[in-house]
Amino acid sequence: MVVKSAKYQKLIADYDKHCLRIAKATSVNIHETEAEKQKRIKWLEEDYVRWFEYYFPNFAKKKCAWFHVKLAKYIIENKRIRLLAEMFRSAGKSVHICMGIPLFLYLAKKELKFMLLIGKTEKKAMLLLSGLQSQLQYNNRLKNDYGDRYQQGSWAEGDFTTNDGAKFLSLGFGQDCRGVRENADRPDYIACDDVDGKKHLNNDRIMSESLEYITEDVWGCFDADDDSIERFVYANNNFHKDCITNRLKGFYNVVINKRKARLKERKTSRPRDSFKSTEFKILKVNAVKNIVDFTPEWPEKTSAAYWREKFEEMSFRSFMREYMNTHVSEGKIFKHEYIQFKKMRPLGEYDALVMYGDLSYKDKGDFKSLVLVGKIGHEFHIIYVFLRQKSRAKAAKWLYDLYEEHNLEKYNIKYKIEGLFAQDEFVNDFDDEGDRRGYRIPVRADKRGKEGKYDRIESMDGDFERLWFFFNIDFETDPDMVELVDQFLEFEKGSTKNDDGPDSVHGAKSLLTRRTKKSTSGYASGGHTDRRY
Repeated sequence: MVVKSAKYQKLIADYDKHCLRIAKATSVNIHETEAEKQKRIKWLEEDYVRWFEYYFPNFAKKKCAWFHVKLAKYIIENKRIRLLAEMFRSAGKSVHICMGIPLFLYLAKKELKFMLLIGKTEKKAMLLLSGLQSQLQYNNRLKNDYGDRYQQGSWAEGDFTTNDGAKFLSLGFGQDCRGVRENADRPDYIACDDVDGKKHLNNDRIMSESLEYITEDVWGCFDADDDSIERFVYANNNFHKDCITNRLKGFYNVVINKRKARLKERKTSRPRDSFKSTEFKILKVNAVKNIVDFTPEWPEKTSAAYWREKFEEMSFRSFMREYMNTHVSEGKIFKHEYIQFKKMRPLGEYDALVMYGDLSYKDKGDFKSLVLVGKIGHEFHIIYVFLRQKSRAKAAKWLYDLYEEHNLEKYNIKYKIEGLFAQDEFVNDFDDEGDRRGYRIPVRADKRGKEGKYDRIESMDGDFERLWFFFNIDFETDPDMVELVDQFLEFEKGSTKNDDGPDSVHGAKSLLTRRTKKSTSGYASGGHTDRRY
C-alpha cells in the first residue's frame, strides 16, 4: 500500500477534529416523544432555512441572508434548473450549495439520488465532499431524525454511498465526467463550486474550452429523459469579463433572452407543451448595495463599518472584483478614477448633441459602435451606447428603435459615421432600415481627414483627467456601457484590445466642440431646434 503524504495525514487529522466538533454541537433532546419528534421534523421540513439552522448549528452562527432564502427556493422548487450564483466572496454560497441544500433534497424531499460535486481541483472537490460525509456520519441531529445513512466509501477517495443507495462523487474541474453513473442512475444534482481563476484569463482557447466543459461534458451527465431531475448550480464571484463565470453568464443571458422573445411571439391560442423546460436563473449578489454608505446585503453577518474598512484597506480594483462582481481593468491611459457616472440631463437642455458611429469593415468580427453624446458647458455626457459584435443592420435597427422610443426627431442631433471608404454601403444600411419604416434618419459619413486612431483617442485623456466626461448612470450595468468603459480602461499603445467605442466617443466629442464653438451669439446648436439660451 502506498504511504500517504504528510499533507494527506494532516487532512485526515483535521477532518477528525471537524467531526468531533459536529458531534458536540448537535445535541438532541432524549426526552422527546416519538409524536413530538415527528411533529418537529415536519415543522422543520416546511422551511429550508429553519431546517438548515437547526441541523447545522456550526454553520448557522449568523442568521441566513435573504439571498440564501432565494437561492434555496430556486433550487428546491425547480427540478430542472441551471442556476448561476454570481455571489461575492464569503457569501456562504458553498455551505448551502454543496452541503445544506443537497442534504435537504436527499433527506427531507427525497429528490436526490446522485450528487456530483466539482471543485477547482480534485483535492478541493474532495474537501467539499468531506463536508457532506461528516454530517451524515457525525451529526447527531440528522442521525436522530433520519437514521444512520452512511454506508461505504470515503471523501478522501472522492466518493461515498449511503445505505439507501444515494451516491456522492467529487471531481476536479476538467476531469473526465462523461459516462458517470451509479448502476442505472446518473447525476441529478451537480454543484460546480469556485472553479474560476485568473491563471488562464488571457488564453481565449482555454477559457472557451472551460465553458464548453460545463455546457457539454458536465450538463451531459444528466439523464436524457423528459422526467429526469436536472439540478445544476454554478457558484463563483464574477471578477473579470473573460473569466469562466462571466462567459457562462453571457451564455445564460442569450438563452434567457431567446426564451423571452419566443414567449412574446407565441400566440395565446397556441396550446402549451406539457414538457417542463429547464429554468435558467442568474442570482447576483454583491457584498454591499453601494460604495457610498456600504449598506451590507448580509447585515446579520457584517456591518457597513466592516465593509468600509475592507474597502479602504484594499485597492479599488480588487474590492470591486472580489466583492462587487464588477470588472475593473488597470487603466494605463484612462484611469479608473476618471470614469464617472451620473444622471443625464433632458435632451433638450444640451448645448449640442451628436450621434457618432464606428461601424468597421468586417460584418461581425469587430465591434460596431454608436454613441449619443451631449455637451453642456464644458461637460460631455455619454447618454446612449450601442457597442456589440453584431452586423451593421443590427446597429441600424438599434438606432431607429432608439429614435422612435425617445422621439429623437424633436432634437437637433447630428448623425455621423466615421471613415472615408465604403461609406455609401454603411449609410445604405441605415437607409434600408428607414425605408422599411417609412422615413429616414439623416445619417451621413464623416469625411474629415483624421490623425492616427491611437493619437486621437489618447487626446481625450486630458478631458477625462479633468473629469469633464460622464457616463449615463441609468445604464451603469448595461452590457454596451460596460463594454465601452472596459475599452477605455484597456486602451494603450500597441494593445490588440478593441477600441471602436472610444474612437466613436472621440468623433462625437470633436464634432460637439466644433458645433459649440460656432455658438457665439447665445444660440445653442443642440437641443430643441427653437430653443435659445
